[in-house]
Amino acid sequence: VNPGASLSLQMHHHRCEHWIVVSGVAKVLCEGEHFVVHSNESTYIKAGQKHRLENEGESLLIIIEVQTGDYLGEDDIIRFEDNDL
Repeated sequence: VNPGASLSLQMHHHRCEHWIVVSGVAKVLCEGEHFVVHSNESTYIKAGQKHRLENEGESLLIIIEVQTGDYLGEDDIIRFEDNDL
């Protein structure tokens, strides 16, 4: 994720996401709560939780996203606010 950019505010009915920060610092919004995830840390987003990932830093944010669930199709993404990356 580029500096100053963020992913869309979204939710999934069928998938959970595990985000692992490889480098940079992620600002995460999950169910209205903001928290920070640093390099070598991770967070877990449950299915049904409204969430967003932001990079407020000055360097590139690199994450690994692991998706789990009974359906992983792209049509399971409900976007509430869509951003250009």
